[in-house]
Amino acid sequence: MAWTWKLLRAGNFRLDGGSMFGVVPKSIWSSITPPDDGNRIPLQTNCLLLTAGELTVLVETGYGGKWSDKERGFYDLERRTVLDALAEENVDPADIDLVVVTHLHFDHAGGLTHLDASGAAVSSFPNAEIVVQRTEWADALANKSTMTKTYLRSHLDPVADQVRTIDGEAHLAPGLTVWPMPGHTWGQQAVAFRDADGVVCFPGDVMPTRGHAGPAFNMGYDMLPYRNMQSKTNLLKRAAEESWRIVIDHEPGDPVVRVEEDPDRPGRYTLVSA
Repeated sequence: MAWTWKLLRAGNFRLDGGSMFGVVPKSIWSSITPPDDGNRIPLQTNCLLLTAGELTVLVETGYGGKWSDKERGFYDLERRTVLDALAEENVDPADIDLVVVTHLHFDHAGGLTHLDASGAAVSSFPNAEIVVQRTEWADALANKSTMTKTYLRSHLDPVADQVRTIDGEAHLAPGLTVWPMPGHTWGQQAVAFRDADGVVCFPGDVMPTRGHAGPAFNMGYDMLPYRNMQSKTNLLKRAAEESWRIVIDHEPGDPVVRVEEDPDRPGRYTLVSA
C-alpha cells in the first residue's frame, strides 16, 4: 500500500538552547541556531497526516492548547494546534482512525486532548486508536523523567481507553510500521511508511532539528544520551543506504531531508533537503 501524506505544522515554540544541545558548547550550537535574549532557540511541532484508501492516520499531535498565559510565555507557544492544521486541510478530527505518537512528552502528546466548553480535558480524536510503546505509556503514567512537568496526566487520562500499547516493532497497516527508537526516552518509537517514491521515516526526538545530525549533538533532555547517539547513527546509516526521506519533528525550517554519507569521513552524515 502506498500512502499519501502532508506535513502539518502544529505550532512553533522555543526551548533553552543549552538544554537542546546538551554537552555541545554554546559557541558551536549558537552558530547553527542563534538563540534569543532568553537563550531559547526556535522549534516547530511537525506532524504528518497520512491517507490510504479509507484509512486516515495522524502522526504526532504537538503541544495542544491547554496552556495558561504564563506557560505560553515560558515556552513562547504559538496560539496554534494540530486541530488548526487539520482544519486547514478540511479534515474533521472525528475522522482520524489512528494516531501514532513517538513518545508522550507534552510537545508530542499535548494535542491528544483539548478543553471542552466546560473547561474539561477531552479527547481530540474520539474515534481514533492511539498507538504507543508499552514502556512509554507506563513511564508517562509514572512520570519517569528528569523533567517533572513533561508527562502531564491531562494529556493522557482522557484518552486512556483509546490507547493500544505495543512491544517492539509492529505493522500497524500495510506499509506502515513502528519500532523502538530508545535514547530520548526508554520507550520512544520511530514511524515509517511507504509512499509512491519510497520510504519516509518520522523518528521522533532522536534528532529534533537539522542541527542535531552530529553524533554528539544530543539533548540534555535525553534519558539515555549514549543510546540516543547509537540510535541516531543507526538511523542515519540505514536512511543513507536505503534512500529514505526523514521528517524531523522539531525543525522550524525545511524538515524533510535525505541523508548522505560523507565520502571523506565514513560514518559521518549530512542532511540535504529532499
